[in-house]
Amino acid sequence: MAVHSLGRGVGRLLGSLRGHLGQPVRPPCGVSAPRRAASGPPGSAPAAAAAAQPGSYQALSLLAAQEPAAFWGPLARDTLVWDSPYHTVWDCDFSSGKIGWFLGGQLNVSVNCLDQHVQKSPESVALIWERDEPGTEVRITYRELLETTCRLANTLKRYGVHRGDRVAIYMPVSPLAVAAMLACARIGAVHTVVFAGFSAESLAGRINDAKCKAVITFNQGLRGGRVVELKKIVDQAVQHCPTVQHVLVAHRTDSKVHMGDLDVPLEQEMAKEDPVCAPESMGSEDMLFMLYTSGSTGMPKGVVHTQAGYLLYAALTHKLVFDHQPGDIFGCVADIGWITGHSYVVYGPLCNGATSVLFESTPVYPDAGRYWETVERLKINQFYGAPTAIRLLLKYGDAWVKKYDRSSLRTLGSVGEPINYEAWEWLHRVVGDSRCTLVDTWWQTETGGICIAPRPSEEGAEILPGMAMRPFFGIVPILMDEKGSAIEGGNVSGALCISQAWPGMARTIYGDHQRFVDAYFKAYPGYYFTGDGAYRTEGGYYQITGRMDDVINISGHRLGTAEIEDAMADHPAVPESAVIGYPHDIKGEAAFAFIVLKDSSGDSDMVVQEIKSMVATKIAKYAVPDEILVVRRLPKTRSGKVMRRLLRKIITGEVHDLGDTSTLEDPSVIMEVLHAYQKSKDKQAAAK
Repeated sequence: MAVHSLGRGVGRLLGSLRGHLGQPVRPPCGVSAPRRAASGPPGSAPAAAAAAQPGSYQALSLLAAQEPAAFWGPLARDTLVWDSPYHTVWDCDFSSGKIGWFLGGQLNVSVNCLDQHVQKSPESVALIWERDEPGTEVRITYRELLETTCRLANTLKRYGVHRGDRVAIYMPVSPLAVAAMLACARIGAVHTVVFAGFSAESLAGRINDAKCKAVITFNQGLRGGRVVELKKIVDQAVQHCPTVQHVLVAHRTDSKVHMGDLDVPLEQEMAKEDPVCAPESMGSEDMLFMLYTSGSTGMPKGVVHTQAGYLLYAALTHKLVFDHQPGDIFGCVADIGWITGHSYVVYGPLCNGATSVLFESTPVYPDAGRYWETVERLKINQFYGAPTAIRLLLKYGDAWVKKYDRSSLRTLGSVGEPINYEAWEWLHRVVGDSRCTLVDTWWQTETGGICIAPRPSEEGAEILPGMAMRPFFGIVPILMDEKGSAIEGGNVSGALCISQAWPGMARTIYGDHQRFVDAYFKAYPGYYFTGDGAYRTEGGYYQITGRMDDVINISGHRLGTAEIEDAMADHPAVPESAVIGYPHDIKGEAAFAFIVLKDSSGDSDMVVQEIKSMVATKIAKYAVPDEILVVRRLPKTRSGKVMRRLLRKIITGEVHDLGDTSTLEDPSVIMEVLHAYQKSKDKQAAAK
């Protein structure tokens, strides 16, 4: 089934690029023109005509690939507010991991996100804080957010934080947390937001790696009706953090907490400060923030993003992927502790002068209608969330959705992992009433913003379920085989690489540039390796098949675990599943599936047999998992990703060496899965 919608956002690029599009754009040397659908199937007359039209999506894509300076230069000049102009649009070399954009330019990110809008429309709403308790939302205008940011920035300066210093922010989603990020940007400090659910040990590790001078936190957090003792966790962490000079403590609740020698009562100190703070003029390639992302082994790595390129890319993708219009209410329900929160709760929307929703609660508090009640009450126009939450809500049925008016919604978005067909269909048909554009977005902490998504596109271009589809402007994907050769044509799978730099990409890993080069540019020299596998259709669309370590080779057949999961997800009793590969004496590798069943599913043995039959029918007999284990829940990170490598270690008997588990939402799930696996093995042994 294809969904049709207008790609209005593309036209808004033309103002900035006028003068560069007078002639049809030819593909650059060495870059094949991707075959993407316009208003008809690839190769049809409308598609071919659109490709030839100056200013079309096709032409813009080719311009961005062929002449990055001609594409990005005018956009940066016209989109961002500069103190002094750049002299070089880009200077990048993937072999050494050197990435530079808008060199010589000076600007301040907080001015772009706040001051420019305060000058035009000070009472426009910047943030709607959807607090944990429904119906208690708070609206913050751009003027109020600027004043709060300046007071906080002045407080930081008074306590010794200067340009280039690192500041850890350990706070839940809140206006003050956003102000803390922007205050750092205003004075040229580098923020590293740590998700306010990490343990003291994880927090300390990140503070020490970044050598943070200060920590900003709350006394407590509220989430899903529960109190989180944030200050106590920070107290435990900073005992092991010699670089921390001050802990600035704000109050989310009325509860008093112990205040030690390092501690500063933030609101009291801010009240003493001037609501005006002169912005620091920053170079385009100065650090804006670091965000830690876990590797499969070893210490989490501090991914570095810089000023101008990141901000431009976040703003442009926010505007064009979601078709954001002036006056829209943008609802990204991600936490600011993740890159999604940075790019699509804070920097992208605020640079565009949007109204951004801050969602403090959970999808099921106080009940499974929370998202949709919020949509009705706040009149949200774009809703951006994770497939794991959608699959969770799917289990509760349609009634919780249909209870609320969702007519304000125009765009629905999915982020964090590939979305399976059942969840996509439910989100589109039930939540969106089959009328909303649904964008399944692919990107990473390292990419800074959305890289592949169904929009922008030609007007009326099709959207296929569960597929990211179209590369964003300036993203030139290439699929590589195991020998490092490019794979041409359609109906092919390979390692997803990107052949050209784009402004939003990470610049380094903090303190370890060689690790950056090794992780992203060594596997396929001359290309950025995403670590993901992808499938390219005959029409030139891209579908993410999962991490490359989630690709199984069964008797010589390469198979993405996501493909098996998608087949199993079509069973009505299976809302969630995870498939891993494990060593097999005969096949080399075999598939092992973990499934969560709905409460009403009945006989689990019968469901397992039905699933095996479905996988055989949908893919092939060789794809049927050798083992299917029913578990109560799957091990997930706090951002909702299933940690398949932990499942693999359980099955292969490596539970003594689980590696970095700091991102697990609930570590007790490991023992649950271990117990279920042991019980299954005992049952099999008894049967023999």
